[in-house]
Amino acid sequence: MDAPADLAHDATRADALVTVRARPAAGQASRTQTAEVLIMDKSLSMAGHGKLDEAKRAMCAAVDTLRDGTLLGIVAGHHEAEVVFPVTGRLASVDADTRQEAKSRIIGQLAEGGTAIGKWLACADRLFASVTSPGVVRHAVLYTDGKDEHETPEQLGSVLETCTDRFVCDALGLGEDWNYAELLRITQALHGSAQAVVTASDLAQDFTRTMRQAQRIVVPRVYLGLRLNSRFRLGFVRQTRPVEAELTARRQHGDEIHIPLGSWPPETRQYQVSLRFDPDTLTVEEDLRAARITLHSEQPDGTRVPCSEPGAMVVRRRGTPGFGIPPSADLTRVENEHELGMAMRACADAQQKGQRERADRELRIAIRLAEELRDTARLRLLRSVSVIGPDNLPHMHSDVSRGQVQRLGLDSTRTAAPPDDAVGLPPADGDVVRRCPRCGTTPSTRSAKFCEKCGHPLDATADEPDGGPVDAS
Repeated sequence: MDAPADLAHDATRADALVTVRARPAAGQASRTQTAEVLIMDKSLSMAGHGKLDEAKRAMCAAVDTLRDGTLLGIVAGHHEAEVVFPVTGRLASVDADTRQEAKSRIIGQLAEGGTAIGKWLACADRLFASVTSPGVVRHAVLYTDGKDEHETPEQLGSVLETCTDRFVCDALGLGEDWNYAELLRITQALHGSAQAVVTASDLAQDFTRTMRQAQRIVVPRVYLGLRLNSRFRLGFVRQTRPVEAELTARRQHGDEIHIPLGSWPPETRQYQVSLRFDPDTLTVEEDLRAARITLHSEQPDGTRVPCSEPGAMVVRRRGTPGFGIPPSADLTRVENEHELGMAMRACADAQQKGQRERADRELRIAIRLAEELRDTARLRLLRSVSVIGPDNLPHMHSDVSRGQVQRLGLDSTRTAAPPDDAVGLPPADGDVVRRCPRCGTTPSTRSAKFCEKCGHPLDATADEPDGGPVDAS
């Protein structure tokens, strides 16, 4: 835990960074019972460009990745939600027969209707409710190619509030007509991750990767326990790594505040805990425990037990007024990473609204912060959507696609570990920008093989036929 003890005489805020490293015990992964609900978007917009066929291929591939004994359910969603497997309405144990039946049900789906993601999630919640053991890992994954147009934001919010801490949900945006803010809202509420899949043919690979990562989960539920000194109150709790997520609204009150952290795979996560106080209530030059912080895990019987040694957040108010205390380097980096994410989202929002000047302004702020942080992943993404103008300043590409803008918003929450000094930044001109040799369109994904606008092979020359180069006769 990184918690600078010294506080300025007139400070009203104290912060700590809590880093948690989870490692499975020997054989633990094989003992963990998992329940999976796959949610497929079969709205009418999926009918075009072969999207539904690619989605069916991805769903079938995901079913094949599941271990025998996994509890499985499949929901098909449009403006309503339907359990297409199993027909009993309860989760079924995966084996060779149920795999085949599940894939047959997937293949038989037809595109129809609109989009109401809240109803899909509520249906998944009812399926998970058929599993009575609290020790089961509950995970859902959904994809959608459109906006949540057939329910209100309030209706979606009500469902998310109900589902929070019941199951984890990852989400994938397919194509470019979805809304990144909606996916982030869902995944932040349900402790999942969000990903852009701009090219439909990439969905199977990305979907199965998400499923394999989900099967690494070994702890059904984890909680951050905070026992505060009476002179302090909670300002906020934010996950800062590997993705940013606001967690404060999910707190559960009791003798100890519990912040749900979702299900836990073997990985490292970091959280920022920020406390508020009236400086006049603190004696000067005296160590004071502001909070005791403990990690709790849920057991198979539903009880929560500490799974870490408690850590004390100790502060000391300086007695000299006007004596500034610089924040720690790690806390400064976390605050700058948060600013970078906000600038990227502001850039994406402005671009979608046609506010080019504002988009360019936020882009420059984001690039500057990414360079200072040496965040190579987000810097590379920012440079891929920008061009240096006549004023020698970065501007948004005039032909940037909506899919690229959605990815900019979605990846704004992905933070990077502090870089090695030996790791350099990508050059300012970045990677070589691939463009369609026929129409000049920039592909929205690195792996795209064909132009999304005219269909020409990206690695061919302008005068080659669409089938690619041919041998001379």
